[in-house]
Amino acid sequence: MQAQHLELPPLDLLRGFEAAARHRSFTRAAAELLLTQPAISRQVQMLEASIGVPLFQRRHRALLLTHAGEVLYRKVAGMMEELRGTMRELRGAAQLQPVTVTTSLSFGALWLIPRLPAFRARHPSVDVRIVADNQVLDFSRDRIEVAIRYCAPDAPPANAVLLFGEEVLPVCSPRLLRDRTRPLRVPDDLRHHMLLHDEWNARGSGWLHWDTWLQAHGLAKLKPAGDLRFSHYYQMIEAAIEGQGVALGRLPLLSEMIRRRQLVAPFEPQGGSRITPPRAFFVLREPRAAARAEVNAFCEWLVEQARSETVRAASGPNPAPRRSRTTRRGRRL
Repeated sequence: MQAQHLELPPLDLLRGFEAAARHRSFTRAAAELLLTQPAISRQVQMLEASIGVPLFQRRHRALLLTHAGEVLYRKVAGMMEELRGTMRELRGAAQLQPVTVTTSLSFGALWLIPRLPAFRARHPSVDVRIVADNQVLDFSRDRIEVAIRYCAPDAPPANAVLLFGEEVLPVCSPRLLRDRTRPLRVPDDLRHHMLLHDEWNARGSGWLHWDTWLQAHGLAKLKPAGDLRFSHYYQMIEAAIEGQGVALGRLPLLSEMIRRRQLVAPFEPQGGSRITPPRAFFVLREPRAAARAEVNAFCEWLVEQARSETVRAASGPNPAPRRSRTTRRGRRL
């Protein structure tokens, strides 16, 4: 009779798996745990060998959890959070006031996380934990204090506060505008270019699908040079920044990237390239956490940032740079 393997795997393996599952990335998990990417990959492989089932589907530019991985992640994430809470108490870390915030992957990566240093500078005693997930998490079960939701503005959750709506318009790397062999001056020029697609959001909202934008601009029959599809919005935006094609940008999620000229809106000089989805971003607090000063401080800061963004967006994103004309002698006009 074979001996049963009742031992738990080493805690380091579970810790590495939890970080990789939370980030959906070995690279980001390694950065958080101060390890190398191969080290995290080996930890996951050892854990899979110990359990006897695969925990991830490894795809190009994507890391997805299997069913077994989802089951294990929910258990391990809960236990890890309990351990973190216990260790904070034992170390006398009561002066740190944790606030756990859930948001979508795209909102977290592109809008919220880049602005967090400003909040930490103002409230250094508040320990903010971001739980980025495209699934709607439960306040009680997942121990969430603040949630940022994307929903119809006429039916927001109870006690939700509006942050802002959004607009959708084509964006690309400035380098695409310098390619004279493939013009990008008017929407019909999209036929010369690769179109980048976000498969996740396109399933949930037709407003974030290229077919919707093209039809709204009288180009339903346009055939692009090709299509490139991604499982997450931030992956698509990374490809757009690298000049791999034209993406549908979401404002104000990309406003800062446009201000920094990482991306440009090629058709904005002509105007009329935007469409407005019938959804908006809201923030809401877990009812029992609504009385906590640190939770209120974070939500008030979030609303302040959103209002500031709305004011800045009123002037519109930076248009594509004007293409200078030259005389026969080469002088710029």
